[in-house]
Amino acid sequence: MPRRYWYVILTYAIGQLSGIIGGPLLFSLGVPEDNVPGIWSIIIFPIMILIVLLLLKTDMQEARNQRSLHTGQIILWVIGGFFFVLFANYLAAYMEMAVGIEPGSNNTADLVEIAKTFPLFLLVTAILAPILEEVIFRKIIFGSIYQKYNFFIAAIISALIFGILHGEPEHLLIYTAVGMVFAFLYVKTRTILVPIFTHISINSFVFIINYVITEEDLQRYQERLEELQTILIGG
Repeated sequence: MPRRYWYVILTYAIGQLSGIIGGPLLFSLGVPEDNVPGIWSIIIFPIMILIVLLLLKTDMQEARNQRSLHTGQIILWVIGGFFFVLFANYLAAYMEMAVGIEPGSNNTADLVEIAKTFPLFLLVTAILAPILEEVIFRKIIFGSIYQKYNFFIAAIISALIFGILHGEPEHLLIYTAVGMVFAFLYVKTRTILVPIFTHISINSFVFIINYVITEEDLQRYQERLEELQTILIGG
């Protein structure tokens, strides 16, 4: 793996851990506690993006020269990828429910609460985070492993790391399934733009739904999922 890729990973790791210092700093400056996570994310994520873009300047130029898809083709792949990810997500969710795992993501719920307190945080969750995650997990981790091993080994390893770092081991199957779809899109299109924009569209969709949906709606949706599970797999 090129040294610049390690620098990108290090930038991402430092950025993810920076809240340990940044959070208390903002709080000491008088920022309301509920706004601290959102404001610090708005500060640190653009900095991370800028550093990563500078580190990968050569890669971006090479990718631009080698890109074979036109804008219209990229858009079609993103639309198809969106529904492919939804299918993988729901299929994995049904499998989790079959073994007794409750649907719903605490991670997503926590992020939505931050966004409700500080709406600008949606910029991070819907756009900036997907860009960084696709560069880290698909371009760098998956891409590096794929150079030595076959698609399934590279996709599963990178997707598992993607899932583990989201901090919800009970939903590892969902994160792994979604991560493998992103890897598939990357390989088939040969451009990181497709998984990036697909990831952005999925995150935007999920957060809009969770942002406007009520607890009663979520409860009814869960009941319908359980009914469908009974129909499909019995029990």
